[in-house]
Amino acid sequence: MNSKQFGGKLNSSLKEWYAQSPQWQKGKFQNAIPTQTGIDWRKLPGMLCKQIKGHPQGMPKQALPLQDFNAGEFLNKQNEPAYAWFGHSALALRLDGFNILIDPMLGQDASPIGPARTKRFSESSLEQIDLMPDLDLVLISHDHYDHLDMNSILKLESKVKSFVVALGLKRHLIAWGIDASRIEEMDWWDQKQIGNLEIHFTPSRHFSGRGLSSMARCLWGGWVLKGADHSIWFSGDGGYGPHFKEIGERFGSFDLAFMECGQYCVDWPDIHMFPEESVQAALDAGVKIAIPVHWAGFNLSYQHAWFEPIEDFSKHAKANKLNWRSPLPGKVYAIRETSPEWWHEHK
Repeated sequence: MNSKQFGGKLNSSLKEWYAQSPQWQKGKFQNAIPTQTGIDWRKLPGMLCKQIKGHPQGMPKQALPLQDFNAGEFLNKQNEPAYAWFGHSALALRLDGFNILIDPMLGQDASPIGPARTKRFSESSLEQIDLMPDLDLVLISHDHYDHLDMNSILKLESKVKSFVVALGLKRHLIAWGIDASRIEEMDWWDQKQIGNLEIHFTPSRHFSGRGLSSMARCLWGGWVLKGADHSIWFSGDGGYGPHFKEIGERFGSFDLAFMECGQYCVDWPDIHMFPEESVQAALDAGVKIAIPVHWAGFNLSYQHAWFEPIEDFSKHAKANKLNWRSPLPGKVYAIRETSPEWWHEHK
């Protein structure tokens, strides 16, 4: 086991720093409403059996397609924002001339410390970093392994100007060699201005941790990016709750939003949204175009087939007249471009 995967260690000065946050209570970060994040030990044997058995369609039959990132096309989208989604929650954005990467987990394994591996559905994902232009900004929503990947950070180090991350996550990047001067942490509702770009960290209903001793010692949330003419939101991981309406009331409508939808399960209903909840959250927040993410990357739930999140999301979106997209992984899109229902041929 590579102990570096755990990231930075807690110390008394860090705990004092975190304690200045309203979200830090009783020695850890807390959700705004009661949320079941731990394991009910009475259910553990049954959960382990289901995990071992898995879902019969939990993995695609063959590796999912991942187009090579086209930096030229990404940089040449002049009149509106551009984006590329790499599967799961990793995505690149170009907004008002800024090159941004969110939750850059581009590695091949979401369980680098476990006895069993969680293999990515697509191949050659880490190599996408080599194809990217220099990045003005990397945003990281929380420190779970399927969102914060050490190998991706090491590969990105020379390409990134600044890292803006959830409160508590800075220590991990420092442990992996990123200079502290390039990292800024944000608490819920904090705002940062870079040129004409506004960055806000928004609440979610989730948890964090890279080991038993670091559970809930890093905050979790989503990102609002407001440019001169467009507003984009990345919901971050988390269950449904009243914070979605509050986000919509604070920021108005969003031209585009990346909505968490996938890896849900009846055994952990509070910390990931089911598709119908993801659609409702988008409606609550005033989203004009919604893209479901947190699927097509890893098999982290034994409840659903790998393609079920997008199929159920699209069904509920159509029923509720929510405009939605299903981008082909790796392909660069302008904000208003449509996309095919590409997953059908890979079932």
